[in-house]
Amino acid sequence: MKPLSSPAQTQTRKAEHIRICLEEDVQFHQVTNGFDRYRFNHCCLPELNLNEIDLTTTFLGKKMAAPLLISSMTGGTELAQTINYRLADAAQHYQIAMGVGSQRVAVENPQLADTFAVRKRAPHILLFANIGAVQLNYNYGLDECQKIIDILEADALILHFNPLQECIQTEGDTNFKGLLDKIAKLCYKLPVPVIAKEVGNGISGAMAMKLLESGVTAIDVAGAGGTSWAKIEGERAKDGKQRRLGTTFADWGMPTAECILSVRTVAPKVPLIASGGLRNGLDVAKAIALGADLAGLAWPLLQAAAESEAAVNELVDVFIAEIATVLFCTGSANLHDLKHSEVLLAVNC
Repeated sequence: MKPLSSPAQTQTRKAEHIRICLEEDVQFHQVTNGFDRYRFNHCCLPELNLNEIDLTTTFLGKKMAAPLLISSMTGGTELAQTINYRLADAAQHYQIAMGVGSQRVAVENPQLADTFAVRKRAPHILLFANIGAVQLNYNYGLDECQKIIDILEADALILHFNPLQECIQTEGDTNFKGLLDKIAKLCYKLPVPVIAKEVGNGISGAMAMKLLESGVTAIDVAGAGGTSWAKIEGERAKDGKQRRLGTTFADWGMPTAECILSVRTVAPKVPLIASGGLRNGLDVAKAIALGADLAGLAWPLLQAAAESEAAVNELVDVFIAEIATVLFCTGSANLHDLKHSEVLLAVNC
């Protein structure tokens, strides 16, 4: 077995991830999120008042003002704490959901727990803890998962799946064998729901069924088309082979739109989050119309949070206005109407 990463190595990796995401071109270029294949049927007379459009929704039993999730990004460094606090303040203000980055570093070094602990700033939001599922094969279990839930006072635990990233990461954890049984035991014992999430390469309907049968409550498809973790790890790589892998697999994955449809085909009622390459409220509305319940955004909000709290608020405000505009211009009074009125049309690309 390869040696475990030290807490210092994990913290350094977190800092490098933030820097690369902010400074380098690590977006998909050849693969899109798939939403470009759809357009909305415009309604010239909506018979609605824009000010009365209802964006509220409920996810995992918690009411939200809009179907937005600030997707899992970071933690473990001073800058990450600033970013998480700004994001949490916005989530509380707009009453939307938030997830934090992998909390492994907080388990390894408890002094860093405060870089994730945003509940005091956002007491009323839907908040997700986060750990890599593969860590269940590297000495993590119920106690560690409960610890990260407690750090956040989280409403649910994200188990993220990142086999491609781990392959390219120089110090990656690549033993994914036997995880379904461990996930099943964890889901049975934990007091909060478990969300299965990819990190930008997508979850198919077939894999979603296996995860749901293991006890997972919700799925975040996290498809291709946005930030490429293959590119990020390739940028970090210290040797030529890993850099080459990062280049080869830079556009690997299933587009987010395809993942939504694939999962909905086999699991029509599962709580479903769409993330992966969403960049604006129009993408969010398309994701909802295709069958998602929430839409997660990360990279645009990371850019804003690195700038200022005001920049985050301005961006979320725009997202909400864009979603409301879609509903208004499709004659949809609420999200239920948007999802069930067949206002989204496939186009030939």
